[in-house]
Amino acid sequence: MYLTYGDLAKLFPNTTGIKDNELQFHTVAASSSIVQPKGIYLPIEESGNLKEAIENGAVAALWNEKDEVPAYTPNHFPVFYTNDLTKGLKDIMESYIEKLSNAEETINTTNFLFLDEKSLNENEATYDIAVMAEKLNEAARNAMNERRG
Repeated sequence: MYLTYGDLAKLFPNTTGIKDNELQFHTVAASSSIVQPKGIYLPIEESGNLKEAIENGAVAALWNEKDEVPAYTPNHFPVFYTNDLTKGLKDIMESYIEKLSNAEETINTTNFLFLDEKSLNENEATYDIAVMAEKLNEAARNAMNERRG
């Protein structure tokens, strides 16, 4: 069960670009340099190179509402706005953990990609994200084991 546009629109109602509640996100990436097929990009680990993220497969972004979206961003490209990217990521992860726990089937799951989870543990503001990333990985492993079992 993938994270969808509709899931994010509930968390972040301030958006631009297309509004497609069925759009699925296969990845969530905090760095533009990571290959992120059908991904949602959150510029947490860097200042935000949206062009590189799009080149690496991002189909949407979570953006700080105080920062201007680059002029080269396609008009149809979905952008969700928040006043705190780190809290936004935590909200996405909490919502997705709940979605997975309530799902009858978890055939396909969204992958959360970070360059260096160890560095997340060292930063107090992102420590919870590292813990939640491990919970998501565990939930995905459990879902895979249930399918095999």
